[in-house]
Amino acid sequence: MWDTVKDILTYHAAEPMLFSSGLFLWLFAGFFCIYLLLRERTTARLLFVLLFSYYFYYKSSGTYFFLLAIVTVSDFLIAQWMEKTKNRVGRKWLVTLSLFIDLGLLCYFKYTNFFGEMIASLIGGHFQPFDIFLPVGISFFTFQSLSYTIDVYRREIKPLDNLLDYAFYVSFFPQLVAGPIVRAKDFIPQIRMPLFVSDEMLGRALFLIMAGLFKKTVISDYISVNFVDRVFDNPLLYSGVENLMAVYGYTLQIYCDFSGYSDMAIGIALLLGFHFNINFNSPYKSASVTEFWRRWHISLSSWLRDYLYISLGGNRKGKVRQYINLIITMFLGGLWHGAAWNFIFWGLMHGIALAIHKAYRTLLGRNKTYQSHGVRRLLAVLVTFHFVCFCWIFFRHHDFASATDMLGQIIHNFSPQVFPQLVAGYWAVFALMLLGYALHFLPDSWERGCVRFVTWLPLVGKALLMVAVIYLVIQMKSAEIQPFIYFQF
Repeated sequence: MWDTVKDILTYHAAEPMLFSSGLFLWLFAGFFCIYLLLRERTTARLLFVLLFSYYFYYKSSGTYFFLLAIVTVSDFLIAQWMEKTKNRVGRKWLVTLSLFIDLGLLCYFKYTNFFGEMIASLIGGHFQPFDIFLPVGISFFTFQSLSYTIDVYRREIKPLDNLLDYAFYVSFFPQLVAGPIVRAKDFIPQIRMPLFVSDEMLGRALFLIMAGLFKKTVISDYISVNFVDRVFDNPLLYSGVENLMAVYGYTLQIYCDFSGYSDMAIGIALLLGFHFNINFNSPYKSASVTEFWRRWHISLSSWLRDYLYISLGGNRKGKVRQYINLIITMFLGGLWHGAAWNFIFWGLMHGIALAIHKAYRTLLGRNKTYQSHGVRRLLAVLVTFHFVCFCWIFFRHHDFASATDMLGQIIHNFSPQVFPQLVAGYWAVFALMLLGYALHFLPDSWERGCVRFVTWLPLVGKALLMVAVIYLVIQMKSAEIQPFIYFQF
């Protein structure tokens, strides 16, 4: 028994804590029981969740939880000093200090080797990369904490007086390691509200948790391990049609992986009485790149819009400046995803596409609310979808050579005659891909109907449905742990 307890309390780099793991499900069951017992004792409940959140982060990243504490304490104190500082110059220095601490930590752990290699190549020197571990979720909690200090600087919110409340906001475990990025003005007012979970909240929470588990472990992991990874790792060993199907597979995989995590995070938070905004809204239904970024990773795209794009001037300084601001914003958004040129190129492509779409819309005199319909919208969705697929090729590969190899196979060695053999050999993969895309393109009313059905079920029915989904997950999951894709960011 003591060996088991020791194992539970020990960080294992090869087995980070995942929402989809059996360990988390058992731990959460015990956590939830204690959480309910503390429902009338707000401070004790917040402290309990805070401790569990730090334990959760320790199980995800080891001893690097101290970085979370540094960001929390520094931004809490800076926000308080900012509130007491009346002159604008002093406030500007304080928000700059917050940027320096948060982005300094992010840059050290994420970009030291990248910039070192870049500088060495420019001056003709040699750079020996440092052995730097990238703490899980550092990009998310630094951005989340930064939004708080920037909002205080802009006088959009008042700073908190209680360190416990702020630490709870930054470290709240459902969204800690892979988002969504939660804004202080949305979350902080909920912290000390009485614990209340309605039947509708319970039904939606369970639906989101089950949907997230299904997306991640049944669809994303299965098609990844059994087909997508094999082709992307060796694109020259496969024909063009196999490479193209792998691109479609990865397009579905990354959506199911990340939206699955977001669904579970939102659902778990809802079970605990907290509301998060939607993070994915059927992004592949988009008829333009602009619409895609209103639907994909909404918490990040809105963060980049509000704290970077608008700070650069947004659309207030003319059309040309607006287009430049869009490209810069997406360039930095690509760099946020990883310290590699392929991520930068991916971001630049999306930035240029956004600028072109804005210019095209201006040329035709269309306003922001314009939407195409019928065949025109269908064609626009197809074009947007394939542009996004094209960009994912560079996002997924670790170098440009592999990405161009894959594109070369698709263009010059397509070999459509092997498609029947491909489907026969990977029929389960293609069946799941077909199911995943079909579910994605279903009308939103179907999802609302499913939520109503889960809500309507009696407690026993809800429990049986949850057990059935968990059983399906156990049957379908691969032998090795498959971390969420966005853990690397």
